[in-house]
Amino acid sequence: MLLRARPASRTLALPRIHINTLRRPHLPSTTPCTTIPNNTSAAGRRPLVTRPKLAPSRPQSKSTPMPTTSGPLAQRPLATAVDGSMRQDDIPFADPLYPQPPESQSGSGSGSAPLWHIQGFDPAATLQCKVYGDTPSRIRRRTTQGLPSGVDEMMSVFLACLDVDKLERAAIVLDRIEAYHDLPHADLIELHNQYLRAGLVRALDRPETQWAQELHSWFEVHIRAKGVPHTPYTIACMLKVSLLSPQGELLAQHVNRYLDLLPEENMWWSVYDSGVLTQQDFGTIATIYQPSSDLAKDDLDLAMADIQAEETPSAETEANPSTNGPVPEVRAVPQKGLGLETLRGVLSFVHSLEGFDLRKLSEEDRREVQARLEQDCVEAAIRRWRTENENLSKMGRSAILGTGALNAQLYNWQTTLEEAFKKEFALFDKAEAVVKKTAEDMERCYYAPFMRQSTPARLAAVTIMSVLNSITQNGADQCTPLTGLLNNLSRVVEEDVRLQARQRRLAERKLHFRKARQDQSEDEPTEASASSSSPTSVEQPATAEPGSGNIIKQPTSDQSSWPPLLQHKVAAVLLAGLLESATIKAVREHPETKDRVSQMQPAFAHTTVYRKGKRIGVVIPNRALVDLMKHEPRGAYLARHLPMLVEPEPWTKFDRGGFLKSPSQLVRIKNNERDQKIYTEAAIQRGDLVQVTKALDVLGRTGWEINKEVFGVMLEAWNTGEAIANIPPLEPDLPLPAEPDASEDPVVRKDWLKRVKAIENERSGLHSERCFMNFQLDIAKAFRDQTFYFPHNMDFRGRAYPLPAYMNHMGADNVRGILRFANGRELGETGLRWLKVQLANVFGYDKASLDEREAFADNHIEKIYDSCTNPLTGERWWLKAEDQWQCLAACFELKAALDSPDPHKFVSRLPVAQDGTCNGLQHYAALGGDRWGAEQVNLTPSDRPADVYSAVAELVKENIQEDVANGSLLAKAMDGKITRKVVKQTVMTNVYGVTFIGAKAQVLKQMESLYPKLESETGFPPAVLSSYVATKIFKALSTMFRGAHDIQYWLGECAGRVCRALTPEQLDRIEGQRANPPKKEKTVKLSTKKPAFARSSEELLNQFRSTIVWTTPLRMPIVQPYRKAEIRVIHTCLQDLNLKIPERSDPVNRRKQLQAFPPNFIHSLDASHMLLSALECDELGLSFAAVHDSFWTHAADVDTMNRVLRDAFIRIHSEDVIGRLASEFEARYSGSLYLAKVDKSSDAAKAISATLGRRPAIEDELLRERERQRLLASADPKEVRKGQEMVTPASIYENFSASEALLPEEDSDVVGLGDIPSSGSEKDENITIKQVRYPDAEDNSDRLEAQLSLTAFEAKLKKPTVAKERVDFINVWLPLTFPSIPKKGDFDVTALKESRYFFS
Repeated sequence: MLLRARPASRTLALPRIHINTLRRPHLPSTTPCTTIPNNTSAAGRRPLVTRPKLAPSRPQSKSTPMPTTSGPLAQRPLATAVDGSMRQDDIPFADPLYPQPPESQSGSGSGSAPLWHIQGFDPAATLQCKVYGDTPSRIRRRTTQGLPSGVDEMMSVFLACLDVDKLERAAIVLDRIEAYHDLPHADLIELHNQYLRAGLVRALDRPETQWAQELHSWFEVHIRAKGVPHTPYTIACMLKVSLLSPQGELLAQHVNRYLDLLPEENMWWSVYDSGVLTQQDFGTIATIYQPSSDLAKDDLDLAMADIQAEETPSAETEANPSTNGPVPEVRAVPQKGLGLETLRGVLSFVHSLEGFDLRKLSEEDRREVQARLEQDCVEAAIRRWRTENENLSKMGRSAILGTGALNAQLYNWQTTLEEAFKKEFALFDKAEAVVKKTAEDMERCYYAPFMRQSTPARLAAVTIMSVLNSITQNGADQCTPLTGLLNNLSRVVEEDVRLQARQRRLAERKLHFRKARQDQSEDEPTEASASSSSPTSVEQPATAEPGSGNIIKQPTSDQSSWPPLLQHKVAAVLLAGLLESATIKAVREHPETKDRVSQMQPAFAHTTVYRKGKRIGVVIPNRALVDLMKHEPRGAYLARHLPMLVEPEPWTKFDRGGFLKSPSQLVRIKNNERDQKIYTEAAIQRGDLVQVTKALDVLGRTGWEINKEVFGVMLEAWNTGEAIANIPPLEPDLPLPAEPDASEDPVVRKDWLKRVKAIENERSGLHSERCFMNFQLDIAKAFRDQTFYFPHNMDFRGRAYPLPAYMNHMGADNVRGILRFANGRELGETGLRWLKVQLANVFGYDKASLDEREAFADNHIEKIYDSCTNPLTGERWWLKAEDQWQCLAACFELKAALDSPDPHKFVSRLPVAQDGTCNGLQHYAALGGDRWGAEQVNLTPSDRPADVYSAVAELVKENIQEDVANGSLLAKAMDGKITRKVVKQTVMTNVYGVTFIGAKAQVLKQMESLYPKLESETGFPPAVLSSYVATKIFKALSTMFRGAHDIQYWLGECAGRVCRALTPEQLDRIEGQRANPPKKEKTVKLSTKKPAFARSSEELLNQFRSTIVWTTPLRMPIVQPYRKAEIRVIHTCLQDLNLKIPERSDPVNRRKQLQAFPPNFIHSLDASHMLLSALECDELGLSFAAVHDSFWTHAADVDTMNRVLRDAFIRIHSEDVIGRLASEFEARYSGSLYLAKVDKSSDAAKAISATLGRRPAIEDELLRERERQRLLASADPKEVRKGQEMVTPASIYENFSASEALLPEEDSDVVGLGDIPSSGSEKDENITIKQVRYPDAEDNSDRLEAQLSLTAFEAKLKKPTVAKERVDFINVWLPLTFPSIPKKGDFDVTALKESRYFFS
């Protein structure tokens, strides 16, 4: 559903606007007025006024006439005065999309709990978006008009056509939507209202003789004749049409007709609230309208009196004109060098920041600079390209002929591509007008409305910048997949189009206010009516259905982003233009003459390659372009790639927060998945995400600056071209092996080719890494004199991430090393000690006690001083550290503190990190109450930090010793070779869902690194040995964390049942289809030969659409996005794309849902822990930053932060987290039936077969069980008795449920902590010789030796097979219930308070 957009959340100081007379035809409101439910309270329906005494009261009930202005009732939502000191977020609306939460939720009210406390939980109140049956099928009907078929695509085309004033085409699209899509009337009238408003906008700008009659006809033919219920906004538009059309005897007929269509109750207010009609319009209407009853006449008189009273300026306003005076212009600050005016017109904003400290500017000026940065980054890039091109021309050089000056060459690309797009724009009208459209015409009709929303020049610049960014991120000298390139390009172009639309609306709003200030005696549009002339509306956020409390009302279509079909068509056209127009000069050495030969070549090439047996399209940059990018950074970035120069905007909506102007989303959504967005918007509206959004705001408000000392060393190291720390060498010394002579043995040459490919891949990786690091240094150089900020959003699990992509504190060691807090804190009594501990930690000495770490720094003072005074020419001690650049930063900070007169008074800015001990295992140990596991992850007090990785390594060693005693060959081969490093990565990732194949690969990588000659020494392939070691690691984990192991199984079993369930809504639909089979469509051909609702067992099982949804302790709903999306072929001008486009109607991917649930659940818990900690740290005045489970603050505040971390963890786990989840599941999935598996050899299965004989179809059993459940739940004793007498498989099973266990889910063997999947459950693509069973296979020495004696070719022919153990079962529909919660261990989480090493 489409509703009006809220204004931007910025403070506006607006003048008092007086509306007396009509100066020009009134511009109607951007969006239609929506009907307000009768049960909406005055508090929920907040009026758009800031002074109550200036607005009249509203009638509240049918029996009460219009009251006087002194009545205590709700006021009319008309903006007549906006106080300058009031934030726009606080301006009330008639139907607020995001109402402010109650004080009890926000924590701002007196006596309310602090924000960092966990709120109460009611499982019955969790948000639920019901799963219904199939969505309307996509119409595949051919059309000669070049229109898409899906409702989302057609709605997007419709809105785009309105935005670019293509009303004729918009009418065609709307006709097709009505004809082939069964949309609700509420959605249809919204579309009609937008069309009518667009017609009014065109009429005001370009009056035409026939426009009024066409709109009158549209209303009669498309709205009245088709029975679409109109709204007051519709009538207001038609009244405006009547008043602006040629006056005559038809005017009275039109006015009386349209007003008679409205209910008499509140008729005038509802029309006036639409914002379409002015006071003068109402005066004209009052002289014409002849109401059919006295009540309507009285209502008109009262309304007119109130309107006139409201429009009359008050004495207070006249006496205090400065209270609501005009917004002052941004003051230019007098300064030397680069001033604000210069900043506004610089060629490249990023580089113009060098040497200028924006902190000298006022907050207003810095916000203006940030807004300019976000708005003008594209224009600034074009200006920079143009200037460098002109400078080369003045020097007598041409960018085309030169080999350097990348930016100058980009300007040639820009101008050439712009001309190509201008030619393409010229073909749009021709393609839409021609009757017999070719395939190219049809394609142009698809993407023309979207490209028209921008300009050729801007499209060209955005295309160039986006493509170069994508190639850089993927690896400058690697093949970039075409699909990924188009995805990124389409997203960037769409964001830029929406940014331009927002700028246009803001400019028009300012224009209307300026006119109002110039002549306050004349009638001007109010803010609500003048907010925009663009008819494009935003998607209505998901809301709770009236009277349903927590049931989310799903939007009919998603207009928050362009549909994937149209996204990729637009992106393909833009990319194709760049591929054709971008050229670069390539200089090579002639192989014979050795002369330097130059030639103009395409900058990019589009081709196809084979990857994993599939043919995919790729884009390859020219080697000359790669060399330019390697030596010269682009100097042009999109604003969303850069840090902010002011504090980010607070998050107030799903798409409002972070950057000031650039669009961004609160939750990162991939592949246009809707579920998470629907739930998140509903949670925001209900006020559930106050803690989450405020915590993200806390992270964004942390100020940063460049550590100039470290940056200077890094820049010097970079310019040497050598491999220093993690900087890759400019020219890596990786010689290719000599090519072998011709030999009859093809294995020799195959081995040589393999080594050559490995070296080429390594070279390519180092090259790409250096290119990416070059861009990071370029940004750091530009921002080295500034204070900057990282706005944050989060993924669907609640984990926070900074929005700037290239440089942020979550980057690699080189980025973390050059970042420090902008605000400093004195070290105080304990800060110096923590500064020393930080140095030991980043050096890699982090497993010792805190006292030993402090002593480590004291014992290396000379080396620390040498690292600071001679970082590149001295002993280079800092390069021996685990995190070299962070170590160097700690050295500089510690030296500065020790050299100061009083180290305790030294103002430190270095972030000191406190890292959790395998944070996922910490949560699992607390959930399962595992005392032994808790000890290994530092949840209990101890004198030294425990090391879970060393503990697991010891258990693996013990198991191997036992196998050695039993004569195992594999155990003997690995005896004495197990170290902490071998097991660390597998232990760390096992808790987050690593597969067994992934674990084997991790162990194999470590073993090959530690023991390069392992195969020659042991006689066993490393792949086989890694499989053996992985089994031992998994076994050790399952032993150490028994309670966590049981919880993971419980989570997996719950997920498996939910994914095999049908909701009550789906069951209702199935019953309805059985009673009233759908009629076959004669005119519309569906994409499948099967009926819309198939009766077969296979298609019934495809109805499983219930995904796993849960609520975090901070009330954030988490929705797992894993579904079996259809592969859809999208035809583009480059190639056909096979894309998986997820829909809410797709069946769930049960395996992914089940596997991902346990790790995602843990991720949501550690995210909640971090956000809670951020809130309390902010309240205590600490600077706070986080990298998932690594938390940063000043050295002086580490002790305080550690106390906060412990308290937050205890608060989360002092509650029954698993019990809370179980109660939520029971409430969320109540009434569902799931398809259970019962062992065929069990007594229950035998009883079912004996009682029922030949069982009916699966659907018949389903409906019969549904009827039984309905009868049992009835309040009528007779129906209950009838239900008890019914015999179904479920009723028979219930008699055995105490002794009969259901079969576990077939995928449950991959979710348990330390579990090894059964054979065949995972496909091993990397290991030639497979161990079939673990851990039994390692003892079968004879079979293993036989396998090892085979060549690789023979192994493929004689692949060992194993008869898969199969258990026969029968399917039974059961009420969806969940297994009992595993028993918790005796570990008390409050013991954590005394642990010094929980985070250290």
